[in-house]
Amino acid sequence: MTTTTTPHSDVPFTIDDPINKRILTVSEDKIQGFVDTPFQTIAQQAELDLDIVLTRLRAMLQAGTIRRIRQTLLSTSLSPGALVAWEIDNEQLNDAFDFMFKQDPFSGHVVIRTCDPGTVGSTYRLWTTLKVPNPYSLDKHCQWLCKKTGAKRFRLMPAIKLFALGVGHVRRRELSPGDRIDVPATVQDTTVIDLNVDDWKVLMAMKREFAVDELIENPWASRAAEIGMSVEDFCKAGKRLNELGVIGRFSTFLEHVKKHKDGSTVTRYNALFHWAVPQGMEMAAGKEVGRHMCMTHAYWREGGPEFNNVNVMGVAHGLDKDLLLAHKKAIDEHLEEAGIPVGYTNVFWGGRSEIKPSEISPIAYRKWINEQGENPDDFLK
Repeated sequence: MTTTTTPHSDVPFTIDDPINKRILTVSEDKIQGFVDTPFQTIAQQAELDLDIVLTRLRAMLQAGTIRRIRQTLLSTSLSPGALVAWEIDNEQLNDAFDFMFKQDPFSGHVVIRTCDPGTVGSTYRLWTTLKVPNPYSLDKHCQWLCKKTGAKRFRLMPAIKLFALGVGHVRRRELSPGDRIDVPATVQDTTVIDLNVDDWKVLMAMKREFAVDELIENPWASRAAEIGMSVEDFCKAGKRLNELGVIGRFSTFLEHVKKHKDGSTVTRYNALFHWAVPQGMEMAAGKEVGRHMCMTHAYWREGGPEFNNVNVMGVAHGLDKDLLLAHKKAIDEHLEEAGIPVGYTNVFWGGRSEIKPSEISPIAYRKWINEQGENPDDFLK
């Protein structure tokens, strides 16, 4: 079995190459949980030889087509988090964006969004995802970020329930408005699970993104060695943590809006859909929204008066704005057919955006606060 880490210059690296498309259709979001041999599993599901899969993944990662390859964690089960909307003066908006993306390791997705002027929430232009591990406070972290960025106010919107969580941009390109699974979406809980120090050591080693030379048949051996474990014990720990519900998918993340070397993009538009449904119908609405395969994320979050009391939200990506609106129209009609009235709805369109994994370790949080010259105890709940 070859493990060379230098792909030939003539290896195709575009997402539209037929072989790469077969790989990405699997590798973006089909490998759920912890797997001993993730690349072999991708190869089996794509019906390709392992050598081909490894060579193509190396080429796409080196070319920047793939942004990162990593084992994701179900961070909603590991650390309290929220979607955060920030009201910031336009002249400070880009500086605040840069600060949260470059200086705050606990902010993940950072997006500047717009909606129709004058609509409820239109003054909240900067949107981020945030994780603040226990026992520290999301609210206090946001107050600190306000001082650093000049933000006037913020709205914290923790996920109460999840109904869809995946990427799969390549396979979603072929969807038609209204395409959905046959049954309501599975509800995912957001209860945080307490782990010990040894568990965190395994997770921190596991979640770090892979370098090109780590794309080999057995990628966990070196991760196990760096924390003084055998690969057998490391994989046993991974399976146990998977059973606890804290492991996400093994995934190849594509650049979304940024142009690849061949000038193509995976998506052009990023739409955050909002729906306000009657109190008590949030679960039913979320399960119906989550059935629609265009949704990369769907969740129950409380938008509050700042966003006209919306309580079901979801994200969809695409190359065509009109097609995304057609997807939303199909969801709106489906909710009506399901007997779920929508009192208010809106779309927030993504513009400038950056994505990075949020840090979730309480050890890392305390160290980082110290580095900022602050007292960690001032950030406790």
